[in-house]
Amino acid sequence: MTMTTLKGFTASDFRRRVLQDGEGVAERENGDHVLNPGVVLSGNGIRLKDAAVLIPVIDDGNDARVIFTQRTATLRQHSGQISFPGGGIDAEDRTPEEAALRETEEEIGLSRSFVETVGRLPDYISGTGFRIKPVLSVVRPGFDLTLNPTEVDEVFEVPLSFLMDPANHGRGSRIFQGKERFFYEMPYGERYIWGITAGIVRTIYERFYT
Repeated sequence: MTMTTLKGFTASDFRRRVLQDGEGVAERENGDHVLNPGVVLSGNGIRLKDAAVLIPVIDDGNDARVIFTQRTATLRQHSGQISFPGGGIDAEDRTPEEAALRETEEEIGLSRSFVETVGRLPDYISGTGFRIKPVLSVVRPGFDLTLNPTEVDEVFEVPLSFLMDPANHGRGSRIFQGKERFFYEMPYGERYIWGITAGIVRTIYERFYT
């Protein structure tokens, strides 16, 4: 796939689009089942684990950037994959936003004092048994990061303009448990964004940029 990048995608415009649209948490859930009808369903008796991720859009002039993490190879779930910072919602977390901010601080050391949460996407149901609550945010520049080496190998940034260009949204497939499963994929240089993370990016595009 040829990588393309559009121009003029700012964090302030992202914030405006999200706030103008309103919060969509009550809308129909999204997830892996969108590309795999009948394979992954939220109401099939499987008890889903609640999780929250933060989509951190850095407010950095005319071309906002989004923070991603490269998970360590030793994690039990989604090891070695690219993801947004986040994790399980604990009993003491009053809201998904609080869980996403806490997990982000624990994983990459991004202080919540730099983060403005602006909305939330509908739940994303994963084929691995998670109900993920994606929290949308704008991040003020000037922050420092400290990675948790047991969870995160690396942090990198991708221009929002690249992520919101449908020309960069491919579809891939792999055999999982004897069946072909389909997913979105968005290669960025040597990085391979795919699966749940790419699915969430695609949801942002469809909701706010079409």
